[in-house]
Amino acid sequence: MRKFTYLAVAVVALALLVGPAIANAQTPVAPKTVILKGNPMGGVKFDHAAHQTAVGDKCDTCHHASKPEKAAKAKQEKCQTCHTKEATAPMKTTAKLAFHDALAKKGTCIDCHAKATGKKVPTSKCTDCHKKENA
Repeated sequence: MRKFTYLAVAVVALALLVGPAIANAQTPVAPKTVILKGNPMGGVKFDHAAHQTAVGDKCDTCHHASKPEKAAKAKQEKCQTCHTKEATAPMKTTAKLAFHDALAKKGTCIDCHAKATGKKVPTSKCTDCHKKENA
């Protein structure tokens, strides 16, 4: 009986020590701020934490499901993992078009900001978001 008690205590202690480490290893930690690079006008400083709070931790609002032709390697990936400067098959949408059209009148950023605030935003000119210092 004594051996069983020691074994049970050892198993519980091991679970308490190793369990949280395993749980944390499987849960990706979202960055607070991201610099979206690749545009010659400059990168866009993206406050990931504020956007995450705004959508209520619904990551799939932006990190949409992968396409069968281009399966995701992780639950949430960077946009540029699939949406590159030049669209390469099977992707049809470039990084620029994933965020906004050529005139910045519609697209992920603009549509979402307009829906949230009721006006055309976030910018009246490209350099409101694209900054050379973020390159």
